[in-house]
Amino acid sequence: MPKSRVRKKTVYVPPTDVRPSPTRKRKPSSRALPIVALALLLAGVAWLVVYYLSQGAYPVKSISAGNLAVGFGMLVAGLGVLTQWR
Repeated sequence: MPKSRVRKKTVYVPPTDVRPSPTRKRKPSSRALPIVALALLLAGVAWLVVYYLSQGAYPVKSISAGNLAVGFGMLVAGLGVLTQWR
């Protein structure tokens, strides 16, 4: 059986008119960032636990089910802060 021809691959040459944008080196985050994130996460969990254990009487009785929004809002805010951690 005859052997197939070996083709030479052309070497990739990037275009000269397009230059990659220089990348900035990001600074490491502040030491306060994980502390703030952890505080928000713990406060959110504590808010929800107090709400459930008190059967809606605490932390703020007048907003009733809005306490769930506040607790979960703190959790989401804590996770949002953690996305900025470097």
